[in-house]
Amino acid sequence: MNNDYDRTLLYLYRHSWDDMLILMVRTKDDLLSKKIKSLLKGIHYPQARETTAYDYAELFRYSEHCASMFRSKGAKIL
Repeated sequence: MNNDYDRTLLYLYRHSWDDMLILMVRTKDDLLSKKIKSLLKGIHYPQARETTAYDYAELFRYSEHCASMFRSKGAKIL
């Protein structure tokens, strides 16, 4: 796992919210950080289940897309 997007996918799979918080602070990708923040806010504070599920799915889609682009093209994403 050589990038933040692979780590995000792993932490989502394992539900490692503490590791996700550390990743949110250390990543250079602002959009990834905001998506992680939105998900963690939904997990730790009461809000509609649909909103939290939406945030989870959005973070998963974004991370999967960026990770696949990173692997296929060898492009540097931040």
